[in-house]
Amino acid sequence: MYIVHSTFQVPAEKADEVISIYHNRSRFVEKAIGFQRFLLLQNEKKDGELTVFMEWDSKEDFLAWVSSEDYKRIHELEKKYPDQELAAIIPTITRYKVVST
Repeated sequence: MYIVHSTFQVPAEKADEVISIYHNRSRFVEKAIGFQRFLLLQNEKKDGELTVFMEWDSKEDFLAWVSSEDYKRIHELEKKYPDQELAAIIPTITRYKVVST
């Protein structure tokens, strides 16, 4: 199993807007080979801190996803988001190999 976290900070007053965007997301990732689970997490103490949590069967499956046309299409749309402050956010990405359950 392979876990990927993508954490980013948005202005607290825009957190609900971003949550709505993720709630209405394309869901292309759910069709990717090896994809297991997607969660959007909100930090309880910092409203503007959000983390995308994704669970994959393997690192290879995740890497295949990030090189796919669907992945590229989704991330190109993000760059064209009307709110340029949100479009410019660069997340911190952390990857984990699950070594025990």
